[in-house]
Amino acid sequence: MKNTVPLEGKAALPKEEGARSQTAWLWLGGIAFTFVVALLGFGLAKVPGFDHVGPLASAIVIAVVYRQIWGYPEAIRSGIQFSAKKLLRLAIILYGLKLNIDIVFHQGLGLLALGAGTIVFSILLTVLLAKWLKADFSLSLILGVGTGVCGAAAIAAVSPIVKAKEEDTAIGVGIIALVGTIFSVIYTLVRPLLPISATDYGIWSGISLHELAHVALAGAPAGQDALAIALLAKLGRVLLLVPLCFILMYWMKRAGKLESGGKIEFPWFLIGFILMSLIGSYVLGSYIPVSEAAMGNVSSLTSFVLTMAMVGLGLNVSLRDVRTKAMRPLLAMVITSVLLSVVSFIVVS
Repeated sequence: MKNTVPLEGKAALPKEEGARSQTAWLWLGGIAFTFVVALLGFGLAKVPGFDHVGPLASAIVIAVVYRQIWGYPEAIRSGIQFSAKKLLRLAIILYGLKLNIDIVFHQGLGLLALGAGTIVFSILLTVLLAKWLKADFSLSLILGVGTGVCGAAAIAAVSPIVKAKEEDTAIGVGIIALVGTIFSVIYTLVRPLLPISATDYGIWSGISLHELAHVALAGAPAGQDALAIALLAKLGRVLLLVPLCFILMYWMKRAGKLESGGKIEFPWFLIGFILMSLIGSYVLGSYIPVSEAAMGNVSSLTSFVLTMAMVGLGLNVSLRDVRTKAMRPLLAMVITSVLLSVVSFIVVS
């Protein structure tokens, strides 16, 4: 009698391979979806009005509108979540190349102290105002961090540490982009009326505005020297993102903010951030020749990858929840931003 193999065993293998193949294509489809929306975000950012907001916020707007009209594209969720989580961490690692640690330590130690004051002031005041306003604590906390440190990058870095929801992360990034843009435009308009030097104006911008892009927007009209000192002050705050993340990890454990048996995932991407900062500060240009054009391309790639990640997060946003959940944290953050601008101006002048 011949040995036989059940027909269903032979049929099962192709069926499993087909399922895996389909899963892979759906995963790639999700990544491609965030890629296309990110491209649309960069295109929208060239439209008058949106050009000051930037591609990050523009892409989030497109993603949120898509979600409200057509719903979440469930079939390609795996790829979208890959962009929202993995590409987000990759973007933060690449972001480290923008931080020249050597310049901060040699020329900006005083500015580093001012930056530390900005971070403490922003987080504490936002959280206290949120408590007074009975606002959502998690969203208010990451808005305070974004205000004090470096906007979207800071929110993206601390969100997994403080267990913020992806929806809160996306809302926080959108709010930071919008409010920071408004403030940077106001800074530009009032600059000629201020009784301070261009250098002091640069320092003021660097220690009080939200994003690197906002600092650049506000600092450029005051001249190259003012812009340089503004960016230096801002980079000092970016550097402080690393110790802040570890402080938040310690606070989460001590405050018992974790669920029973829960653990804080170690933010390994911060190690990558530090390594990239060290490479950018001491290796590239010194031991490995790199042109400004190449560094510009890397910076553009970083912005695009971060935008893809924000698309993934934006698809989680429900406008109904924004109306009911985000207004009070937004109010707390705006009050903090106004007071930060006033206090830092008094300190600088």
